[in-house]
Amino acid sequence: MPRPTPAQYATGTATVVLATLALLLLTGTTGGAGVALIAAAALGLGLGAACAVPRARPVAPAGTRGEAVRRHAGVALPGGERGLRG
Repeated sequence: MPRPTPAQYATGTATVVLATLALLLLTGTTGGAGVALIAAAALGLGLGAACAVPRARPVAPAGTRGEAVRRHAGVALPGGERGLRG
């Protein structure tokens, strides 16, 4: 399983904190059960926001255009750059 990116951590954390504060202020909840429910809802929103942030695409290693095309197509040529003509 890939690790989360810093952007995903930041987005998820900001969503949890802001959603918790907004929900607590809007509902006026002071009881323990209500606060726990709001915290669980905010965690769910934060998880959803973090998952919605796109992952960075891996950078292709340097090489010739032919190598990149073969690597993308998943073709492995024995002998390296000889190709079909040998």
